[in-house]
Amino acid sequence: MLATIAVVLIILWLLGFFAFHVTSALIHVVLVVALIVLVLHFVRRL
Repeated sequence: MLATIAVVLIILWLLGFFAFHVTSALIHVVLVVALIVLVLHFVRRL
């Protein structure tokens, strides 16, 4: 479940960054949250 959320957040970040050229700090916050969720997913699995 966490991996799915992370993948969705990364896809949204990529769409916002490349497709719509949004350069606000919110896009980078979404990326950081996605990476944290992805790392937590792998750490909890171990």
